[in-house]
Amino acid sequence: MSLNPAMWSMTGAETLLWAALAVLFWSKGLRRRFAAMGYYLALRAISGPLLMFMLYELSHAGSRARYVFLYRAYSIDFYLTNLAVAVLLFFVCIEVFRSALAPFPGIARLSVVIFSWAAFATATLSLSSALYAHRNWLLVGDISYGLQRSVGILELCLLAFLCVSMKALRLSVRDLAFGIAFGFGVMSSGDFVMASWGSRIKSLSDPVEFVYESFILAALAIWTTYCLLPEPARRPILVPVNSTIYRWNEIASALGHTGTQVAVQRPANSLFLSDVEHVVEKVLARNMKDRKSET
Repeated sequence: MSLNPAMWSMTGAETLLWAALAVLFWSKGLRRRFAAMGYYLALRAISGPLLMFMLYELSHAGSRARYVFLYRAYSIDFYLTNLAVAVLLFFVCIEVFRSALAPFPGIARLSVVIFSWAAFATATLSLSSALYAHRNWLLVGDISYGLQRSVGILELCLLAFLCVSMKALRLSVRDLAFGIAFGFGVMSSGDFVMASWGSRIKSLSDPVEFVYESFILAALAIWTTYCLLPEPARRPILVPVNSTIYRWNEIASALGHTGTQVAVQRPANSLFLSDVEHVVEKVLARNMKDRKSET
C-alpha cells in the first residue's frame, strides 16, 4: 500500500483541486443551476482528504492488526463514497440533459423519462452479476463498482449526444452543461482504462494508476476552466412552425397529458371543394343582386 513521491504529489494535487473547485462552484452560485453537481463536488472535497489521511496511516501501519483495521475502514469508506457518487452522478446527468434541452421543454421531459429508464436497465444489468459475487461487506464494493460502470456508460452516451446535437440545440462549446459532460466523459474514459487493466495492477504505484490519475486531473482542469471563464448567454432558439424539431417538441409535450383536445382536419380535397362551393355561392349571390338592381 505504499506510494511513491510522484503518486503522493498527484493525489495531493487532486485533493486540493477538488476542494478549490467545490469552493469556486458554490461561491459563483452555480449550484442554483446544477444542484447535484454542487453536492457531488462537496462530497469529493470532504471525502478526498479523509481517504488520503487513512491511506497515509495505512501505509505506516506498524502491527498487522492495525493494518487490517485501517484497511477495512478505508475500504468501507471508499466503497460508500463511490456508492454516493454514483447516485449523485445520475442526477447530474439529468441536470445536464435539462439544461441542454431547455429551449424544448417537451423533448426535455420525454428525454429525462427515457434516460431514467435506460439508467435503470443499465444498473440492473450491472448489478445482476455483482449481487452474487460476495456475501459479506465486500458486496458494497461490488455494488458501487457496478453502479460506477453504469453511470460511466451513461456519461459517455450523454457526451456523444451533446456533440451530435449541438448544432440543432444551438449549444455553445463554452456552455457549462457541455463542460460538465466533457469532464465526466474524460473521467469515464479513465474509469474504463482502470477497469480494463485493473486486474494487472500490483500496487498503487503501478503505471496504470498514473494514467488513471492523469484522467482525473484533466477532468478537474476542464471543470475549473469552465467555472473561471465567463459563460456566453444562451440566445432563444427561433425555429419555423413547420420544422421537424418543433413538431417533435409539440408531440413530446402532448404525451402523458390527459384531456387534450385534438383538432381533426379534413382532407385537402374536402377543403378545396368547400372553398369552390363558397366562391360559387358568392358569385351567384352577386349576380342575383345585379339583376335585381337592373330591374
